[in-house]
Amino acid sequence: MSSGRKRSEASRLAILEATRFLLAAVGYERLTIEGIAGRAGVGKQTVYRWWGSKSAVVAEAALSGGLSQQVEPLPDSGYIANDLREWSRAWVARLTSPEGSGLVLALTAATVDNQEVADRLYRHFTEPHETSLLQRLASAQRAGQIDSGADLPTVASTLVGSLLYRVLARQRPPTADDANALVALVLKGCAPQHEGADAVSR
Repeated sequence: MSSGRKRSEASRLAILEATRFLLAAVGYERLTIEGIAGRAGVGKQTVYRWWGSKSAVVAEAALSGGLSQQVEPLPDSGYIANDLREWSRAWVARLTSPEGSGLVLALTAATVDNQEVADRLYRHFTEPHETSLLQRLASAQRAGQIDSGADLPTVASTLVGSLLYRVLARQRPPTADDANALVALVLKGCAPQHEGADAVSR
């Protein structure tokens, strides 16, 4: 009985590792349960024993580690426009990589029917990025580069969500130029009222 449990756990871990590998190698669209099973060396029904869909396997693979990237604090050059442009270009690069876009699509699908999974994925992936972004925006607000009345959570959500939407829409992936344009638009909307856009446009 004990050896059976060990074999089952070994199979489960092999499936998760195979999912992570294939997501990076072929992307979410081409990822299949059959491919995962073949890579893991198990039967297709073994995958379905634990997960009911491709998106559910990917969600568990993400939550069990190996797919998320460490969240670094935003750069602080003293000019919020420069720092947000640098951050947004890096964010676009992550989102448009095969692993990044596949992960966004898979995790979005996995959250549709399960609020608990949605909450866990938000805390694990999106919230840390928003928190880091909010901290830098708050610093810029204290420095007078963002209007004191600006709603910073809305600013952060706009920056993160706009780029995520472009990936989810699957029409044209966002580019570095798109990231720069988004930063300019958002900062124009929350520029200090007494100084116009000069404080944030450097």
